[in-house]
Amino acid sequence: MDLIKAIILGIIQGLTEWLPISSSGHLKVAEHFMGEHLPLAFDFVLHIGTLIVVVIFLRKDVKGILSALVHLDFKTENGKLIPLLIAAIIPAAAVAIIIIKYFLDLSVNILYIAASFILVGVILYVTKAAKETEDISYKIAIIVGIVEGIAIIPGISRSGMTIAVALLLGAKREKAFKFSLLLSIPSVIGAVGYMSYTESDKLASAQLGWTEIFVGIIVAMVVGYFAIKLLWKILAKKKLYLFAFYCWLLGIALILLNLSGF
Repeated sequence: MDLIKAIILGIIQGLTEWLPISSSGHLKVAEHFMGEHLPLAFDFVLHIGTLIVVVIFLRKDVKGILSALVHLDFKTENGKLIPLLIAAIIPAAAVAIIIIKYFLDLSVNILYIAASFILVGVILYVTKAAKETEDISYKIAIIVGIVEGIAIIPGISRSGMTIAVALLLGAKREKAFKFSLLLSIPSVIGAVGYMSYTESDKLASAQLGWTEIFVGIIVAMVVGYFAIKLLWKILAKKKLYLFAFYCWLLGIALILLNLSGF
């Protein structure tokens, strides 16, 4: 893989990780049409760039949570998030490991990815009728965690699904946005570590150079910073449902292209 392709994939990762349209799905579709057959571990390595972005974007919250954890202070606003994040990350990890072990190889298929895009579109669209009534509860955290784990499937948007499900369960918009982003930090660290370890041989056989990997991560980080700010603006205007039309069009287009032999 040359530098141009690495830059393109970095841009796709940075843009689609935070917009609710699935970075892993777009990466696999792009790789398919580029004629590249890269291991999933490479896609997850690109998440390092967008992981850095979310830490920078939520640096005050991250610092507050770490401080509360060190002092075992669970009464402050940041401290109250700690048990909620734990309640979410446990089912997220369990579901993700099961999918990686038994289903992930099957899901890396253009038709499955297309179907996932269409499903995400449906979930995004129904957020149009969401009622914001409460903060993140343990019930919401656990369900969002399950969705977080499912979103490891290419085509299932992590940010889109976690925010949408939280909204549909009654969470306030800003709370759903922040919780989804904070949950992504341990989730991405765990996924990158797990996939890099289990697919280290595939990464080596793909002959990916450190230059291409580094460039892809940097590009994903730069683009991701603007994408995360754009996501909040869209969410604040209650326009998240508009991405449903994009997901539907892309899913249908991929099905037609696949049936046509592309």
